[in-house]
Amino acid sequence: MLDASTLEVLSDESLDGFLRLNAAGDGRHFLVSAQGGFHVLDGGAWAEGHDDHAHYYTAESELTDVVLPAEEPGHVVGHAGRTALFDDGTGDITVFDSEDVADPDRHSRELTTPSVHHGVAVELSDGSLLVSEGTEDARTGVRVLDAAGSELAASDDCPGVHGEAVAAEDTAVVGCEDGVLIYRDGALTKVTSPDPYGRIGNQAGSPASSVVLGDYKSDPDAETERPTRVSLIDTETATLRLVDLPSSYWYRSLGRGENGEALVLGTDGSLHVIDPVAGTVVDSIPVIAPWDLSEDWQDPHPQLVVVGGTAYVTEPASTSVHAVDVTAGRVTASGRLDVTPNELAGVTGDVEEHSDHD
Repeated sequence: MLDASTLEVLSDESLDGFLRLNAAGDGRHFLVSAQGGFHVLDGGAWAEGHDDHAHYYTAESELTDVVLPAEEPGHVVGHAGRTALFDDGTGDITVFDSEDVADPDRHSRELTTPSVHHGVAVELSDGSLLVSEGTEDARTGVRVLDAAGSELAASDDCPGVHGEAVAAEDTAVVGCEDGVLIYRDGALTKVTSPDPYGRIGNQAGSPASSVVLGDYKSDPDAETERPTRVSLIDTETATLRLVDLPSSYWYRSLGRGENGEALVLGTDGSLHVIDPVAGTVVDSIPVIAPWDLSEDWQDPHPQLVVVGGTAYVTEPASTSVHAVDVTAGRVTASGRLDVTPNELAGVTGDVEEHSDHD
């Protein structure tokens, strides 16, 4: 656990196995995917809204004894004050108010997909729930359910469905091996990639932009593809454009700036800033030394996480973490660790956006 301003180490916690990190959606807690389920980690900084202002508090950051059980804890998606968990081992989906993540007695919305698969779910602010569909052998599409569980929309035209992002106006995007599906105004729309195989499996959205940033792979036979193009999906016009980058990147290279900028951490060590409307690279900020992609995704790789106007980048080769002011275009802080960083996640310590429904 690091102080987001100084990058000073605040605490260390140990868990067995390969760990995945996720912001829980409440601005304070993390969910650590580990043996037994999603373990709740207290970031130790939070705010409580009071009339037209907020009161801010800090405490010791620590791993709590609260665990949300899962056989194979998968995707965690926080949006509009609600957090959705997907258990890849059972197909179970659990959704709850993000602010209740550390409460063992929280009220949860629960359902199970027809078949077990590596899936994802996101609840939108009107209570509708977008859920991936598929089996252990093939993922094929999505369904959208209303608050009562009735189907609002469905599509099986999304081979290899993976990942999600939410753009402005509560518009959701999921990736396919041949484009994306957009859920907007109660309907699903397919946007097709310009290549027969044009996989978009990871996306980054922003409430400040109607454009979603996605990765883009076009070689179905590559064991480890090193893409040099990213996708920009305009959710208002249901169109997709590709942007060439000065270097390759990997699936944990994507992020969004505070004002909707599209950010990509390249293997050249620079943070490339893309204007999502113009579709052009407007800045390349040197951050770390050049690096290459390993064939094993669990090996430590540089990762990008954005919190507010600051982009945080890990550098496993130097056991470092760097903070980048995206607007100023420069590194503002660096911290050395006694361990090799791999997974990275951040919380704001501020009041998060909440949903409008009960």
